[in-house]
Amino acid sequence: MRQVEGTALLVTIAEDLPREPVLKVWALDKVVRKTGFPTCTSTLSIQNGRKPFPISAFAALGDLSQLAVGFANGAVTVVRGDLIHDRGTRQKTVFESDEPVTGVEFRDVARLTTLYVSTTARLLKLVISGQGQGQPARTIEDAGCGVGCMTVDERNGDVVVVREDAIYYYGIDGRGPCFAYDGPKSLVQCHEEYLAIITPPQTTSNAKSNTLRRFGGSQAEDLFNTSTFTVLDTELQIVAHSESMVSQIQTLLNLWGDLYALTLEGKILRYHEKTLEQRLEIFYQRNLFIYAINLAQKSGMDAAQQNVIFRKYGEHLYQKGDYDGAMQQYLKAIDSTEPSQVIRKYLDSQRIHNLIEYLEELHEHHRATADHTTLLLNCYAKLKDIEKLEKFIKSPGDLKFDLDTAISMCRQGGYYDQAAYLAMKHGEHEIVVDILIEDSKKYSEALKYICRLDPESAYPNLMKYARVLLENCPKDTTKVFIDYYTGKYQPVLEVVPTEAPAPEAGYAQNAAQAVQNLANRIPVPFRNDAPAHQVDINPDVNDVINLDGNNLTTSTPSYTPPRPRTAFSSFVDHSNDFIIFLEACLAKPDVSESDKVDLYTTLFEMYLHKANEDDGHDREEWEAKAKTLIEGKDIPIDTSNVLLLSHLADFKDGSILVREQAGLRFDIFRSYTSAKDTRGAIKALRKYGPDEPALYPAALAYFTSDSRILKEAGSELDAVLKKIDDDGLMAPLQVIQTLSSNSVATMGLIKPYLQKTIERERRDIDSNQRIISSYRAETDTKRREIDELASQPVVFQATRCARCGSPLDPPMVHFLCKHSFHQLCLNVPNEAEGE
Repeated sequence: MRQVEGTALLVTIAEDLPREPVLKVWALDKVVRKTGFPTCTSTLSIQNGRKPFPISAFAALGDLSQLAVGFANGAVTVVRGDLIHDRGTRQKTVFESDEPVTGVEFRDVARLTTLYVSTTARLLKLVISGQGQGQPARTIEDAGCGVGCMTVDERNGDVVVVREDAIYYYGIDGRGPCFAYDGPKSLVQCHEEYLAIITPPQTTSNAKSNTLRRFGGSQAEDLFNTSTFTVLDTELQIVAHSESMVSQIQTLLNLWGDLYALTLEGKILRYHEKTLEQRLEIFYQRNLFIYAINLAQKSGMDAAQQNVIFRKYGEHLYQKGDYDGAMQQYLKAIDSTEPSQVIRKYLDSQRIHNLIEYLEELHEHHRATADHTTLLLNCYAKLKDIEKLEKFIKSPGDLKFDLDTAISMCRQGGYYDQAAYLAMKHGEHEIVVDILIEDSKKYSEALKYICRLDPESAYPNLMKYARVLLENCPKDTTKVFIDYYTGKYQPVLEVVPTEAPAPEAGYAQNAAQAVQNLANRIPVPFRNDAPAHQVDINPDVNDVINLDGNNLTTSTPSYTPPRPRTAFSSFVDHSNDFIIFLEACLAKPDVSESDKVDLYTTLFEMYLHKANEDDGHDREEWEAKAKTLIEGKDIPIDTSNVLLLSHLADFKDGSILVREQAGLRFDIFRSYTSAKDTRGAIKALRKYGPDEPALYPAALAYFTSDSRILKEAGSELDAVLKKIDDDGLMAPLQVIQTLSSNSVATMGLIKPYLQKTIERERRDIDSNQRIISSYRAETDTKRREIDELASQPVVFQATRCARCGSPLDPPMVHFLCKHSFHQLCLNVPNEAEGE
């Protein structure tokens, strides 16, 4: 009997030996009114060459287009046609053998229909439609099976054969996997991923006891001989269900998603699969976590739900003391497990390797925090495992840990190379420089690294560590400053092959001391006493700067040099290097006016500073440089700054030069007189006196202000009096008043001046008298001429015009001054009138 899936059709085969078997198709949804039975749509007699042998196997395709019937005489008959609509069929015996047929099954894949036939001694297959049709049956295996012990797995089309030793799967290419399952089997049926097997009752070969005969004979024996109904999951290799049944199961049916069993007593038993959660809970209760994991994976549970199982399994193994196995499960559930729950369990020093493994996996899954990174690095330090530390920080791909924490921990533990590698790899240039300077004390390497950076990155690092670099490598640092501030900076790269350095004898001791700084969190009862070896974190090829000029350069980057004054504070206590820097900046073309003021003023101050250093050593040289600097043309130094700096440095030449350039000659002379520097005053008087006459009266007052000064002045006083007298810079009375203001000057000192003055005054008086007499005579003459013009006639004897020079003719005009003109000439402007 076979129900056509998805329809209301039922196929039955009935046999009544010695008649031929009869096949009928019933429409269960069409009932005959008179009888109430389903309608029979078609009837067919199965042919077996008129041999009266019972049917031992039966199979049909889903659409009833082909049926196969196996007989106990070893023959197999295939029926083709339209049985549903009773449009005619064809029958053909496709296989004959000496062994009875125990099972037949179809495999219909890609228009190729294969019929599998099992006998008591063999398993064969033959193609009944498609490519290869008509070829004789091919033996798959020289082992058969019992009746009812072959079925087909509808999920993949594989044929399932159960024998006493195992369960065998056969695919299109032959035998597939097999699963050991010992014991006799009388019936097999596939239900989804399960395999239902009926094991017959166990019977003995001994004769039935008299006791059993006395209490019912064979019926009493059957009560104690029960069959076993077992449901297997071959993928998980577990027994999903098993029970002993007193009533024998006649057949198994797959209907409506459940498995039904029909017993000989006419009872139908339904077996329904438990939910996934119920099945998992059963595994949990029995601590069968591996099966629970396999079931979850086979059922397609999401990762989060599977992680719950992994975590439960890990906790189970941890309670049993299998710490390594538990850690493996915790690692699988790492995405949905709170890390602190696992870490607390493995803080014991004996489990440090497991803890390291878990922390590494946290970083691989990007779930690690800064605390996790700190703990992992502490563990490495406890074990002195530099190799793992190197592997951790050099792991490829994205950053898996907190960079700042890792660098900080490496620096605290003395792993400066590793810290520098991390910072360099992730572009933390400032941290790299800080490590090289503050930790490793490799000042030259730090400067070289700075010079490898682009201008925007190099500048803040150079300014931050300028004083330290100038203190330890002043020449190279000054060169970098000059290049950067003059716009000539460019990252300089030189390819240098790195040779593996020989291990240093004292490194093991240094490494142990560095590691000890971190070994303070987890107590470890064991130590690795093997000497630590330094791992070279540098790549095979390093890029370094060659400050001597032998380098390979890239194209000059474009950047705007900062103002020079921003670097001034960096050169504190480095006056020589500062002067070199200032001179180089001034040599740069196109320096802005504001920068020129800063540079010249600061350079002038540094020259004076150097002149006062070292107890006056090379003072004249530096003062000469300072004087040369401010003597130049268009020097944008504020006068007040020069005066102030010169005064503070006691640089008189500077003050004088500035006042001289500003035309303040009187101030220069006054500065000498204020300082009682008579020689300087005389020098200034001789130099500036011709252009500044007011200096002589001041010099006269200064020379006669003190007897000592008067003595130092000597004959210069006479020269001053002569100049005053010659140029009339002071009246004699003023000279007398100036000299009489104190008792320094005596009459004998000024007697020559007074005599000369009186004589000159007398000569002037006499000259004035003569001039007065001549003026009076001339005045009398003019008065007589006026009287004559007013009282006597005037005769005009001019014959030519005083303007045009032509002979005079009327009308003409005569003037009392004896000039005559044409009347017309008087009205014409004279071109030469302005001459």
